Amino acid sequence: MAKRLLVTYALWALGGPVGLHHVYLGRDSHALLWMLTLGGFGVGWLWEFWQLPGWVARANDTQEPRPRSPEPPALSPVRFFGQVLVGIYFGLVALIGLSSLAGFYLLALPLAVGLGVHVVSSVGDQTSDLRSTLVAAFLTSPVFYGRALAILPVSLTASVTAQQCRRYKPCRGTRATLRARLYHLGLAYLAFTTPLAYCAFCNTAATARYVADAIGAVLGWLSFFPTLGSFLEQLLLLPYRAWRLLTEGAGFAAGSFQEWEKVYEFVQSFQSERQQLAYKVLGLRDGAPVEEIHKSYRELVKLWHPDHNRHRAEEAERRFIEVQAAYESLMQPRKAKPA
Repeated sequence: MAKRLLVTYALWALGGPVGLHHVYLGRDSHALLWMLTLGGFGVGWLWEFWQLPGWVARANDTQEPRPRSPEPPALSPVRFFGQVLVGIYFGLVALIGLSSLAGFYLLALPLAVGLGVHVVSSVGDQTSDLRSTLVAAFLTSPVFYGRALAILPVSLTASVTAQQCRRYKPCRGTRATLRARLYHLGLAYLAFTTPLAYCAFCNTAATARYVADAIGAVLGWLSFFPTLGSFLEQLLLLPYRAWRLLTEGAGFAAGSFQEWEKVYEFVQSFQSERQQLAYKVLGLRDGAPVEEIHKSYRELVKLWHPDHNRHRAEEAERRFIEVQAAYESLMQPRKAKPA
């Protein structure tokens, strides 16, 4: 049955973040990836707007198929970045949902990261060797045993291995029925979400603590980029605020959801703490006027400029960056306010 471009765009607009248009076009690996990441965290869903005509044409076999030569596909930095990112994402989900299992860092974590990397490897007309990807993940994980930081090197190693083993998918034979495809996609989705849902509702306190620690680590890494950190804070708080609007006054905010309110308060406290630290770095009292902020910033920038402190270059560079970050942190909210 021929695929229609108008139908594809309609499905992309109505159910793109859950991959409905990919199911329609027979791109099941891409559909699964979108289901598990809500459209590539929203960015991938918007980015693929211009690619839909080519995918529809390929699904209808109106374009010449890609050659299935023994040569591997060209290296794609976008695909590699996606493999690393989704591998980390799968690892974080496993950390939240399965970390109580014995041998988590030896079994569950490398398996989750490796599968996340392989899902991205299988998007489109390419794939990779699942066995090699998993072996790389399992060999890397014990080196960082017991550390949440293990997710990053495991994902990097698995992604590099997947890129080295990349190849084109074999030519398609008879396609499975829609019912069978949806059945397999549903099983994969349940396998991914069930442990997370169990921990979120049955082991809420520990899950909330893991989420709060992860958010705190990310926001801590972004302390020198106040604008990006502020944007990420607001993005992280959107689901909670939406839930509050839907359940306000309905008596649904009791019980286990109180733990998630603590996570909300934890994230919200970052902004006030960062502002207090910024005032301290600039040597000002809390709530100092803009004129004092400008004056202190100019003085400290001159004082700690690396060119004026060659005898203590490392300290000067660190202080110089701290002053700039503190100044931006205090001035950004004022810039956002209308005149």
